[in-house]
Amino acid sequence: MIRDEQLTEPAGVMVKTTLVDYPGRVATAFFLKGCNLRCPYCYNRGLVLGGEAAKSDPQVSAAALLEHLAARKNVLSGLVLSGGEPLLNPLTPYLISQARAMGYKIKLDTNGTLPDELQKLLADDTLRPDFIAMDIKTAPERYDGLVAPVSHKLQSGMPDEPSKLLYSVNGGAHHVYKVCTDDFSAPEETTAEKLIRSAKLISTYPAANREFRTVLVPGLVAESDLAAIAALLPEDASWQLAQFRNENCLDPSFNDRVPYFDDRIKELVTCAHRLIPGAALR
Repeated sequence: MIRDEQLTEPAGVMVKTTLVDYPGRVATAFFLKGCNLRCPYCYNRGLVLGGEAAKSDPQVSAAALLEHLAARKNVLSGLVLSGGEPLLNPLTPYLISQARAMGYKIKLDTNGTLPDELQKLLADDTLRPDFIAMDIKTAPERYDGLVAPVSHKLQSGMPDEPSKLLYSVNGGAHHVYKVCTDDFSAPEETTAEKLIRSAKLISTYPAANREFRTVLVPGLVAESDLAAIAALLPEDASWQLAQFRNENCLDPSFNDRVPYFDDRIKELVTCAHRLIPGAALR
């Protein structure tokens, strides 16, 4: 049950009209706050960190989003729920149901680390997104990298539930920190296994209603990583590759990381295309 205050408090960043976030539709995109990843190259600092970081990109309420959708439903046909990670946010099912009641098609962007939450949406015909995009950061086995239990109390920016995982990347390898528990027991399912399960769930969609995305970040994505990612994807996948932007990165050191030059981008896109014919540079 969504409380009234949840609808009126800042919930995310709204792009009122977009022609690029939902293939084939004029849409509104809503980037919900909160994420269980700490990708160093992420430029949505306010959504991930909150606090002072959020001031540079003001957030609006869920109520404001729904008012906009109601006013523009003769022009718009799609709603994109992104983040952050929308599957972490309790507003996501509510927004899907409300927007769908207005006649909107729903696209969900997810990082694929929450297959249980994804499966719940897919199992409910009233909440099942019409289109799903999954971001895959690097080779699945590199997400886990080093596992280090946190022995102190929750810190600012960490999840507030012991079951949630906080991820970061340092030195080109993902480090997974399990939030404080009594016995520091390892998670039952690795991050790689979760990514595989999410990719399989999304692959049940028709090819025209799904896509997979990877940012070509130096140090995180090379040919071997592309091969490992491709192994997750259906042969008919739309695999959208994007150039890394070294600006406003969550990890400031990545602002000094030089993006791949054009020749190197062509090599990586060619490699991906050999693996998945639907791979392309966006």
